[in-house]
Amino acid sequence: MQTTTIRRAAAADAEPLTALMHASSAYRGAYFSMIADYRVTADYIDRHRVFVATAPDGDGQGGRGEHVLGFYSLVLDPPELDLAFVADQAQGTGVGRLLIRHMIDQARAADLTEVRVVSHPPAEAFYRRMGAHRVGTVAPTSPKVAWERPELRFAVA
Repeated sequence: MQTTTIRRAAAADAEPLTALMHASSAYRGAYFSMIADYRVTADYIDRHRVFVATAPDGDGQGGRGEHVLGFYSLVLDPPELDLAFVADQAQGTGVGRLLIRHMIDQARAADLTEVRVVSHPPAEAFYRRMGAHRVGTVAPTSPKVAWERPELRFAVA
């Protein structure tokens, strides 16, 4: 059985988190334009609450002895779940659920009352299962995003 740990991201995580995001099958095809030039940087990790879900590395070699299963970024002002990704191989294992629960706990600890999510359209159902409520849509932002996106809110108070 795999043990999942959630820890605060460090500057050294910037490249692996960017790679995980760019490898996401949920953003292949037309959706890739949305993240194509986006990078998780050390500065971004320093400015926001970025958390990483990891599991022990099976071979026990290299780095931290772990591999990245997913991550999220909570921006405090204004409160928003800015990024949330789960590695393709970890989809359906509960990692996303753990990350969102952790995010809600972090938001509560920061005395936030709600957290906004502008969702990738295919992820809306997941966020709703996790307790978010749809409050509207966000218009396309050409040229990178040519589609409306669901706007949701998590109540955390």
